[in-house]
Amino acid sequence: MSGKKLQDKVVIIGGGAKNLGGLLATRFAADGAKIVVHHHSDSSAEDAAQTVEAVRQAGSQAVAVQGDLTRVAEVRQLFDTAVDTFGGADIAVNTTGMVLRKPILETTEQEYDRMFAVNSKAAYFFIQEAGRRLNDNGKIISLGTSLLAAFTDGYSTYAGGKAPLEHFTRAAAKEFADRGISVNTVAPGPMDTPFFYPQETPERVQFHKSQALGNQLTQIEDIAPVIEFLATDGWWFTGQTMFPNGGYTTR
Repeated sequence: MSGKKLQDKVVIIGGGAKNLGGLLATRFAADGAKIVVHHHSDSSAEDAAQTVEAVRQAGSQAVAVQGDLTRVAEVRQLFDTAVDTFGGADIAVNTTGMVLRKPILETTEQEYDRMFAVNSKAAYFFIQEAGRRLNDNGKIISLGTSLLAAFTDGYSTYAGGKAPLEHFTRAAAKEFADRGISVNTVAPGPMDTPFFYPQETPERVQFHKSQALGNQLTQIEDIAPVIEFLATDGWWFTGQTMFPNGGYTTR
């Protein structure tokens, strides 16, 4: 799909150490892209180092950057590293997020603030800095959630925190259009990663599976090609929120 379109491009991946971000790092690298692998904390440093090594094994170059993306200065540092190390950046993908399943009546102010900091504030300033720093004709892709199209309980701060991404995406797509930068959000169904399971009971996991094709959760291997498409041949998509989820929700 992407072929030489990614050769020597520089890709920044927020949350690039593991799960979907790690998979994207190696897939982009296999097509010749140079990768900036962001990870949040010391606990993910080993995963980031392994992803950097996997990129090198794929024949490309990578650098790991630790940072708390809820702090604007650290978002800027991430993009600084791309420019300082590789001379610029072409594609910025933000896969970061935090999930909480809790009734509204039980949610604390601290939980609300943290969820919106990670899922909304960090996403906003990632888009902002990408708009400032990407080369012309760049691509910005954020990870949302198919819960935006669901009528369900428990996820008020997660889906609510991700909901602003739709408008951030539309506004940025309009504002960055004169430089040829496309901006999109990919909103998968519940993904089969460690990010998902701590919030759910076995019964609810089975319910989520039952709502999609093949009675299964979304696989990261099904989402990576969608993001690759938006980063290459899918450049004509902009300002959109896409729902690759096997029919888990529709809108």
